[in-house]
Amino acid sequence: MPRFLAAPGLALALALVPALAQAAQPLATAGRKQLVLISFDGAHDNRLWEKSLEMGKRTGAHFTYFLSCTFLMTRAEGGKTYQAPGQKAGRSNVGFAQSREEIQARVRHIWQAHQTGHDIGSHACGHFDGKGWSAADWTQEFTAFHTALLNAWKAGGIEGEEPQGWADFAANDIKGFRAPYLSLSDGLLPALKKTGFTYDASLVTKGPGWPSDADGMPRFGLPLIPEGPQQRRVIGMDYNLFIRHSMGVENRKDSALFEERTLDAYRKAFEAQYEGGRIPLQLGFHFVEMNGGAYWRALDRFLTETCSKPDVACVSYAEALPLIGDEKKAAEAASQ
Repeated sequence: MPRFLAAPGLALALALVPALAQAAQPLATAGRKQLVLISFDGAHDNRLWEKSLEMGKRTGAHFTYFLSCTFLMTRAEGGKTYQAPGQKAGRSNVGFAQSREEIQARVRHIWQAHQTGHDIGSHACGHFDGKGWSAADWTQEFTAFHTALLNAWKAGGIEGEEPQGWADFAANDIKGFRAPYLSLSDGLLPALKKTGFTYDASLVTKGPGWPSDADGMPRFGLPLIPEGPQQRRVIGMDYNLFIRHSMGVENRKDSALFEERTLDAYRKAFEAQYEGGRIPLQLGFHFVEMNGGAYWRALDRFLTETCSKPDVACVSYAEALPLIGDEKKAAEAASQ
């Protein structure tokens, strides 16, 4: 596995969180499902691909995987073909695939996820902070992503095994984006629209919120949720809990305690919406099992007890969009 996995390349995550987005006003709750949206950034470790796909099958949840494209190329290849804006060729903050065999397993997992109803999104390529990037810079990075995805079977040395439909999937089905470090610039939105993305999931909101509309582009935000004995708010993402619980230092000794605290936070955040405004609840994760896997275990338990509840839908961002659109139309019709 890439060296960065011990500390998932997100040391700037807290410092780089953008200003909190204002959540859109909730809709009327009558007859509406409670949406739960789970996403994974990076989408690299093949063992965790298998674990998440099994979790989704068992609980009925559909996930969004925000893929970093340098995991679809080896360092030898990436050193020649990938160059992020303002960086030297062959640089990546999160490393590259360690072998062609690793790429082979990864592309099969990506295809399996796509075939079974999960959403594959973009997390750009080398996990660089784009706060100073222009629209042209972002477009350059998105082009690198789509090229890497299109050529992934070839990069894995199994071009002859590429399934029918992969090229169409790579060209047309990557509709969502989450910025590394949740770090934005004025150039991001124009580049997203130009490149054909239909939603962005890079914001942070004060609490669960409906997606905002930015010039026709839905933009989702990970919420701040109460956690711990003092119920202080923290971004609903495993890395931020990792920082809260152990200052970003791996602590397996207290793994069970961190798991229970996390599960309690997820439950309370869910119940507040399920029994209230039924605003979608978004929770973010990485393909890294921090603090002995505490956050993945809490997620598994949360989905197991939640996704089967009445009027609950554990869906991907792509699936959530039309559901939210239908609700808005119904609310508008009811108000006329």
